[in-house]
Amino acid sequence: MDYLSHTEEERRRMLDSIGASSVEDLFLDVPKELRVSGLDIGPGLSEPEVLRLMTSLAAQNENLETRPSFLGGGAYYGYVPAAVGAITGRAEFYTSYTPYQAELSQGTLQVIYEFQSMIAELTGLDVANASLYDGATAVAEACGMALNATGRDRVAILDSVNPEYRRVLETYATGIGYEIDEIPSVPRLSLDTAQDLVGQEHAALVVQNPDFLGSVAPMEELSAIAHASGALFIAVVDPVSLGLLMSPGEYGADIAVGEGQNLGGWLSYGGPYLGFMATTSRLQRRIPGRIAGATVDAEGRRAFVLTLQTREQHIRRERATSNICTNEALVALGATVYLALVGNQGLARVAELGLRKAHYAASRLSQLAGFEIVSPEPFFREFVLSTPVSPDEVNRFLLGRNILGGIAVDQHYPGRSTLDRGLLLSFTEQTTRRQIDDLVDSLAELQTEAATPEPAMAGGSA
Repeated sequence: MDYLSHTEEERRRMLDSIGASSVEDLFLDVPKELRVSGLDIGPGLSEPEVLRLMTSLAAQNENLETRPSFLGGGAYYGYVPAAVGAITGRAEFYTSYTPYQAELSQGTLQVIYEFQSMIAELTGLDVANASLYDGATAVAEACGMALNATGRDRVAILDSVNPEYRRVLETYATGIGYEIDEIPSVPRLSLDTAQDLVGQEHAALVVQNPDFLGSVAPMEELSAIAHASGALFIAVVDPVSLGLLMSPGEYGADIAVGEGQNLGGWLSYGGPYLGFMATTSRLQRRIPGRIAGATVDAEGRRAFVLTLQTREQHIRRERATSNICTNEALVALGATVYLALVGNQGLARVAELGLRKAHYAASRLSQLAGFEIVSPEPFFREFVLSTPVSPDEVNRFLLGRNILGGIAVDQHYPGRSTLDRGLLLSFTEQTTRRQIDDLVDSLAELQTEAATPEPAMAGGSA
């Protein structure tokens, strides 16, 4: 018998209070054709039968070894060392949610402390927090920090920042009540335009590097523009790129944020992912979430504690910097294990492989008639390819050859003529030369088909 928490009398009183005669009345607004009259789920199965069913369903999934993917735009198919899964799958890590009783969560706190140390070193900044939901919310939380620190009510952001990040930021801004000014920078940034549009009213200038089109931005110059107006400079960075590129601390960023999924994280159908944040010591008390610290206990032994918690669950609401509720500790653990395994040289090698493969692909694709690289040089491991037919048509053609293509960028930048047929292609250390050559050969075949005129109808033209 089903367990129902409410008695029939309690349900009747609730229905009477809202003027409904039955539970079914609550769904009258749902069109009849969308309602499900019943669920045909069959009889219950035994455990061995369930295992066989799930195994057979899993076998239908295709992996990226058999179907190469050139999708990117913020989520990347990178190599995940076996040790990452082995360690994150341990029960003491896998089942723990969050260190509410910090003194009893020494292992979790140590992981957070190590993660923070690595992110601070990677970004070249003084302090990092215990991570955030994802890259998009990290951008929005960083803007909240800037608003609190400066007392201003506007944020300037280049439109070359990931479009999904900008949409999330708009949602935050609507709720909190501040304005966002997007600076046109796609496909090419003008420093003069940026300088003219960043003013004394802006709390921050937000710039992504490499940007959504894969290009490397002039971060030193943009940092100077932000600071000249008294705004904070927020750098949205690809952590893998920091194996080769200048760190945010080196070009004067006040806050660095980004998505850490590509630090030993699986694609996982879109999540959970990992947002990271680092800042200067001047702003550390405005950082959202938590900071874990190291100390010694009464007996002189090393111990880990939650040093700072600025979320509203822990301090008075009017003093809280954020209501961020979790820090994706398990995904942060995976990133910590990954960084510990690959080290400085390994991360630089991963970045170099993505860079070299992207440029090899660009050199070959640019030789095809009708194809052009749109992303300005220098670019990192992604670029936009202008195609002779629509990106959707290109992707359908590639899918027929067992290849997952790229992202159609015109959906994010309508009215930009240079991007009308732009396809964002991504390359990682997992991309093989054979896969790139197959992509080029397939697009060459598409180009030939597109260039072939339709045969004339019998009897001449109408």
